[in-house]
Amino acid sequence: MGLTVALISGVVFGLGLILSGMINPAKVQNFLDFAGSWDPSLAFVMAGAIGVASLGFKLTLKKAKPLADAVFHIPTGGEINASLVIGAAIFGIGWGLVGLCPGPAVAALTIGGRGTQEFMLASMAGIAVVALARSLMGQSRSQPQPETHSQPQAQK
Repeated sequence: MGLTVALISGVVFGLGLILSGMINPAKVQNFLDFAGSWDPSLAFVMAGAIGVASLGFKLTLKKAKPLADAVFHIPTGGEINASLVIGAAIFGIGWGLVGLCPGPAVAALTIGGRGTQEFMLASMAGIAVVALARSLMGQSRSQPQPETHSQPQAQK
């Protein structure tokens, strides 16, 4: 059942990205161009997504266990370190230059989006380089593993 839920979730997410225009690099770049041809429409997409996700998290975490797993996997790390800052900076620069990030790029692959194959190859190469560098330095991950909970923790 877990794979079915993941597949349905992925299809709904991808369709949302396609319908909202998030797979169009020009639309994304215009959203980021405050001094030029700024297109604020993606702000409404983000606001809607944040609202739906917030409601979903609130309702889901009231349950004793998730629908498609035995326990909740809730991240506990909140540490800001050099790896996080550098990764966020590279992500932001790439998003601004190319107009794609991984989720929309995967959705764009389904419809043959312009330059998407090259973006995905470059992303996979970057992931491989980081994995190789970490293994050579003896690091497995830069973040702590998420804790698992059979019941959600009380909100503070």
